[in-house]
Amino acid sequence: MNAISLHAELGLAAVGLGMVLTPGPNMIYLVSRSIVQGRRAGLVSLAGVATGFLVYLVAVTAGIVTLFALVPVLYTAIKLAGAAYLLRLAWKAVKPGGTAVFAPQPLPPDSPRRLYTMGLLTCLLNPKLAILYISLLPQFVDPARGHVGEQTLLLGLTQIAVSVSVNALIALCAGTIAAFFSRRPAWLRIQRYAMGTVLAGLALRIAADRASAVAA
Repeated sequence: MNAISLHAELGLAAVGLGMVLTPGPNMIYLVSRSIVQGRRAGLVSLAGVATGFLVYLVAVTAGIVTLFALVPVLYTAIKLAGAAYLLRLAWKAVKPGGTAVFAPQPLPPDSPRRLYTMGLLTCLLNPKLAILYISLLPQFVDPARGHVGEQTLLLGLTQIAVSVSVNALIALCAGTIAAFFSRRPAWLRIQRYAMGTVLAGLALRIAADRASAVAA
């Protein structure tokens, strides 16, 4: 019997796709670097982001979810902090003079090492990913199938494959998309408000969720 079911794998892939398409710190950083410094810089930054994904996955597989189950107040604190951070990003998007994802910002060029490091830190400090790995990933694990650690690892690798693939496409096409928006300022405003609305909705949903942490 396979460690994970096809239903669980497809379900987590769908969740991962939905989250990677929701504008957040990772996307903003990758797009800004790709536009200002070129596709190679965007892909080097993405390598750092992918490493951050793996760090989260290893932590969850090692049993960090159990810690949050044993100390519910810690889980709740992380969840509310993540919601507050997403609301801050939403406000930055819709406030007067707010920044759109595909609006290029003046940034000094960085070395490949710094690009990788900043991509890693951006990922590790992204509360959206903390919520994904802490509260969503265990939902797709079926203890009846055994090998809980193996299930967690395989499901996490599925999410990483989806996220890295989509982010790579975004990094490669960022310049073209930015050029499209630069000629159509109305679309750029729509994109900013859409981003703000999605982030605010996700934040409110996270804050209102009364589910407790689930042990892996």
